[in-house]
Amino acid sequence: MGTYLNPDNDNFRVQVENGTYVDKTMLIEETNKRLNDNDFKFLCISRPRRFGKSIAENMLAAYYSKGADSRTLFAPYKISQAASFEKNLNKFNVIHIDLNALYSEWIVTIHDPSQENIPEQQRRLSFIPFVTKKLCTDFKKEFKDVAFEDGSSVASSIQQIYEQKHETFIIIIDEYDVLLREQVEENELEIYRGFLNSLFKNAHLKPALSLAYLTGILPIMKDKVQSKMNEFYEINMLHIGKFAEYTGFTTTEVKILCEKCGCNFEECKSWYDGYNLKGVEIYNPQAVIKAVVTGEFVSYWSKTSSYEVVAEKIRMNFAGTKEDVITMMGGGRVGIEVSKYDNTMTGFKSRDDVFTYLIHLGYLAYDEQKKQCYIPNKEIYEEWQRVIEDDENYAETDKIISDSEQLLRDTIAMNEEAVARGLDAAHRHVTSYRNYNNEYALHAAIYLAYIYAMNNYIIAKELPTGNGCADIVYIPFDKTKEVLIVELKYNGSASKALEQIKSKKYFDLLVKWNGGILFVGVNYDAESKTHECKIERYEK
Repeated sequence: MGTYLNPDNDNFRVQVENGTYVDKTMLIEETNKRLNDNDFKFLCISRPRRFGKSIAENMLAAYYSKGADSRTLFAPYKISQAASFEKNLNKFNVIHIDLNALYSEWIVTIHDPSQENIPEQQRRLSFIPFVTKKLCTDFKKEFKDVAFEDGSSVASSIQQIYEQKHETFIIIIDEYDVLLREQVEENELEIYRGFLNSLFKNAHLKPALSLAYLTGILPIMKDKVQSKMNEFYEINMLHIGKFAEYTGFTTTEVKILCEKCGCNFEECKSWYDGYNLKGVEIYNPQAVIKAVVTGEFVSYWSKTSSYEVVAEKIRMNFAGTKEDVITMMGGGRVGIEVSKYDNTMTGFKSRDDVFTYLIHLGYLAYDEQKKQCYIPNKEIYEEWQRVIEDDENYAETDKIISDSEQLLRDTIAMNEEAVARGLDAAHRHVTSYRNYNNEYALHAAIYLAYIYAMNNYIIAKELPTGNGCADIVYIPFDKTKEVLIVELKYNGSASKALEQIKSKKYFDLLVKWNGGILFVGVNYDAESKTHECKIERYEK
């Protein structure tokens, strides 16, 4: 048992014993299917920060590592019932490294003043030789009967073990992309490319590797390491395959957690849901755990420097970027071409590249069927709003968002004229960037104008109820407050909008609602570019 070779199961044990562990052990069944399959045994999985990469790796290491005895640890979980459970449990030599942690350690080492008495050439050992030295130390401790050659690399050490003992390895690497993200000097990157090449492009070594499981934030960068990793089956936020349910928490899992911890599920959903992967609704797992433990629904994303990530990219201001950001801030979706992005940190050529990058980092979600991106939930919306507040190019947008709270108050107070004026301002802003004066712009204006409602309401668009679909329904978390049923008309009349709500019984699903219900009819007149609003209280 070593630090990096054949680790024990302590890291995973700590995570499952904290009382909020969600059973994702059937991921092991998926990796078991790929063991020793030359076409699919190398996996590169990228997903945003805080989406459970580390806990998944600790789980895999605990299951496969010869340095652990994990039968009892896994006994309460789903994988223990799988046919492959006993066959592969703690049967492999596992190399498990976190390149980000090692990179931080390396940076400290080469700049440590206490090391000045050590020759500079030795002190400034390149990163990969630094990693190699640590791994090879573990190899020598674990395999004392193997005669390693002097100066052996990681690849040659694995090869020697395989040839002499016929034992195979599983390689688990967290943050495989840290050198790319840190934009290290080209010579360091070249050495890293050689490291990857020696492990995964070496035909003689391939039989010695039963599985490789690499994770990072970004997909494989096409212009940097693709040729060294084209053996990998790639799984990311755009191409998730069978791994969707292991990328985050599912709706069922979050409901169970909320019930267990006494949290409001609907509020949790509005804060942390929104990533639809192959038809599976995915929640940000770390944020959900923090929310149900603390009882606070807030943005936990801000702890990851999201402000600068988003701000830097939208300042590039490629054609269409600003208009689309405003649309998404209003709850809308925008079309995007995701296939041209090269997965680089710097080679942005269009707003499509910028938005695709932000999808991979979790700041936008993607609808694969409609080829559209959008802001997934309230947590992420707050991070976008922080950026908008400080960017002078979005000053008018920020004012409309700031005024949204008053617009909501005016609606509840049934102040029809004030609501109409507020909608006028939002619509002018939307259509000043969009060259069409149509129903799409009307919907975008309404979403933007009422954006403050995200704080206290479930926002249901095109809600099936009664004899049709209500355009927008705002359902408060507080069941004593009033529901708003909003019907929109374009070149019609607000009165007809109200009549439609009543005649089609859009209130049908809400007849047992404890609080009141307001009918809000809105009409936009394209010629005068003004709104008309009529509000009635539903009398049960």
